[in-house]
Amino acid sequence: MLLVFILAAVIWFAGAAMGQPRDMRFKLLGALFGSVIGLNLLLPAQHPLRIATGGSAAPWLLLTGAILIILGYRWGLNRLRARTRPQADKPAQSGAFSETELNRYARHIVLREVGGAGQKALKNAKVLVIGAGGLGAPVLQYLAAAGVGTIGVVDDDTVENANLQRQVIHKDSAIGMPKVFSAQAEMEAQNPFVTVRPYHRRLDEEIAADLIGDYDLVLDGTDNFETRYLVNRACVAAGIPLISGALSQWEGQLSVFHPA
Repeated sequence: MLLVFILAAVIWFAGAAMGQPRDMRFKLLGALFGSVIGLNLLLPAQHPLRIATGGSAAPWLLLTGAILIILGYRWGLNRLRARTRPQADKPAQSGAFSETELNRYARHIVLREVGGAGQKALKNAKVLVIGAGGLGAPVLQYLAAAGVGTIGVVDDDTVENANLQRQVIHKDSAIGMPKVFSAQAEMEAQNPFVTVRPYHRRLDEEIAADLIGDYDLVLDGTDNFETRYLVNRACVAAGIPLISGALSQWEGQLSVFHPA
């Protein structure tokens, strides 16, 4: 077997020194391993050449299969990444990904249900979260981690010690800080590629329509019916989908309201 690996190294490194392209060297390595597998399948068990090349085709078949799986995965990942890059002859768009972002979101991009197009849609999306408390805190964390491009957060409250056992985006050092600014700091620290818009005020009739109309999706995690009904009216008027969450002790509800 050592002889085969020596030949493979010679093909690869000598070919590189001679300026042979990678594709040609891969083809030569494929021919080498194919020949070795053929020798081990066709020659008698005690044949010197078969013994010199391992004596069995099984390890070579396993090695070849593993190499093909790795190359196939890399090829597929590169294809998906290429779909998210701007064309070389076109200027970069605002929705284009940097190399760091591609690496960050690679586990999303390889998912068939998301892919490069889905991740780009997340990057271009604008989501408004109303409430940065027990419901809003984990929502904001995961929206930022997932790469949603623009995230607005509305809350007029400040961080208290009693919040910290469930409002997981806030830290002990943020006690006394407005929740929207505490959340903004944590989200930007987790993912510097997202834009966070903090609104340190209570949502009211004066601003609801204009504010909600600037977003693609609204998530309501507030703790009072007055604000919930206001959010619902504004979303219906603007034709914007609303995701509403609520909880009480050990029970929770999640509803999606789509005006269309």
